[in-house]
Amino acid sequence: MTQPVQPSDFQKRALTLAQQRSAPAFLQTVRQQGLDEFGQIQWPGRKTEMWKYTTLRPVEAFANAEWPADDVAADGEQLASLPELDATRLVFVDGLFDGAASDELPDGVRLFSQADEAARVVLDQYLGKIAKDIDPSRRNLFAALNDAWLTDGVLVYVPKNATLEKPLYVVHLSTAQAAERVANQRLLVMLEQGASADMIEHYLSADDASASFVNTLTEIHVGDNARLSHTRLNLEHEASSHVGAVHINLQRSAVANGFTLAEGGELKRLDYQINHCGEGAELNLNGLYLGRHQQHVDYHTTIEHRVPNCTSQEVFRGIVGDKAKAVFNGRIHIHQDAQKTLAELNNRNLLTSNTAEVDTKPELEIYADDVRCAHGATISQLDETALYYLQSRGIELPQARMMLSYGFINEVLETLPHEGIRTALQKRLRQRFVEEI
Repeated sequence: MTQPVQPSDFQKRALTLAQQRSAPAFLQTVRQQGLDEFGQIQWPGRKTEMWKYTTLRPVEAFANAEWPADDVAADGEQLASLPELDATRLVFVDGLFDGAASDELPDGVRLFSQADEAARVVLDQYLGKIAKDIDPSRRNLFAALNDAWLTDGVLVYVPKNATLEKPLYVVHLSTAQAAERVANQRLLVMLEQGASADMIEHYLSADDASASFVNTLTEIHVGDNARLSHTRLNLEHEASSHVGAVHINLQRSAVANGFTLAEGGELKRLDYQINHCGEGAELNLNGLYLGRHQQHVDYHTTIEHRVPNCTSQEVFRGIVGDKAKAVFNGRIHIHQDAQKTLAELNNRNLLTSNTAEVDTKPELEIYADDVRCAHGATISQLDETALYYLQSRGIELPQARMMLSYGFINEVLETLPHEGIRTALQKRLRQRFVEEI
């Protein structure tokens, strides 16, 4: 006889919080499904494979958390520090939309709460569906929690053969609050056949931000011959906890170019799930993660090649120092019918201290026989020979260490399509490496 699931204290609190906020009637079905599912999922422990190297104790600490106040607003100085971009900016503060700090919404971009009849049709067809297009055994319980907490979100709909005029720059800011708080973020992107869009998600914290838990879920449908550029930056305060997921379905000859960068926190867990659903689909995913002090950062990526003649190129690099810990799990699954697949995964890690830790696990699961696949992972320290060479040319040891650390990630950083973001990150990371010396 199956034993009933005993929810954790956090699960109980999360379900209570879900009842404290209302949502438009057309979102109730998704919310109820999330409530039912989240309450029936066993809370992960160290014996749970998907959480083997990542403890959820930082999330459990929010068993008495509250929703943020409704009157929060972005600080102008914080917004002024953001990268210069020719983009449409949407600002959320502690999970709540700040209209005063945001640009006017362009055609095709709507808040869920402001959806007209046409937008509701799209939401009904795709919201919550893409995130469930996954092996049930690998479904993340925090996706169910995001459904349960759903009250609003952003819908991006680009019709057939159209282009989103400017990149959409969605900023999520965490501020200082009197009590521990939680926030929920949701983004749904629908690109019809031949459409194209450029999306940027940026998560950051105010300098005086207090402990927070942010749960995010992004669902993206890339139609036949459509093009997507998606950038995600997780640069919150190191006292923050963030669990997020990006789910992408690629249809025939669709192209998705992704870039993700995360600095560690109390807990930083990011899942990417990409499904090749149509022949000729192409994915390029580049990522960087950095941990220091006692931070934790965890990336789990899964690429499902379900149909023939698709490609995926995945490159992740991490730098971990002090007593920080990083986890990378990259899985490529080649289904039986996915002949002529080209899939490559590369993960390289640099440890800058003897007490830092990296657990990396690249996986290839292949059921087709006419494929070209490769994967690899390395963990190393700074090259003593290279350090000696730089010192022999008159460069001090601290500067040499900074140069080698920065050079390790700069190749991936250069793949960023936005010059303003790239320049800002290069400056930020150079300063970071100087501070660590």
